[in-house]
Amino acid sequence: MAGKAEVTVITYRGIFQEVEEALGMYSEGYRDQSALVVLDKGEVKELGVEDGQPVILENGFGKVVVTAKLSEDPHPGVAFMPSSPWSAQLASGEVGEDGILDLKRFRAQVSKANEAVTTIEEIGERIRAA
Repeated sequence: MAGKAEVTVITYRGIFQEVEEALGMYSEGYRDQSALVVLDKGEVKELGVEDGQPVILENGFGKVVVTAKLSEDPHPGVAFMPSSPWSAQLASGEVGEDGILDLKRFRAQVSKANEAVTTIEEIGERIRAA
């Protein structure tokens, strides 16, 4: 049964993402390493999403479509996402009550997508239009 789940997204920097970024932020490799979210395997099953499928992440600050990666380790209610232009679309940039910058941790809804992963060009257009 497809639906939505509320998750806390924790962002991180990955070595493979940094390698691809050095080769070019507009490359397919950079998108593959950056436009993704690692989700709890059990939660993803409830959403009707399989590994490698696109999902929508959205909250009051923005919306992006990224690729779902299924985690073998259980972490219900928590998702992991590389720090990137995609995660930045969902972050307020404010400091929370606990002193942690909202770029590192934020809430979002995740659901199955019927559209392609958001491109870096589209993110650039959003930034220019703001």
